[in-house]
Amino acid sequence: MEVYLTLDQEAKLNRLAMDRGCGTDVLAQEAISHFLEEEARFVEAVNRGEAELERGEYLTHEEVGARVNQMLRSR
Repeated sequence: MEVYLTLDQEAKLNRLAMDRGCGTDVLAQEAISHFLEEEARFVEAVNRGEAELERGEYLTHEEVGARVNQMLRSR
């Protein structure tokens, strides 16, 4: 696999790698791993939210506002 970076991206990656004392390939692999993990978490959260909606487990805009107001008053 080849990934093409802009000159700015490549310069930033090189600087960061130098600062951390590792290779740019290591940083790129870490960044891709982090992205994939976050994307999987996001997709799972969306799926959970959709399932909750289907079960009717949600608050209306008005209910959220009332809860926020109640929390602010109790401080």
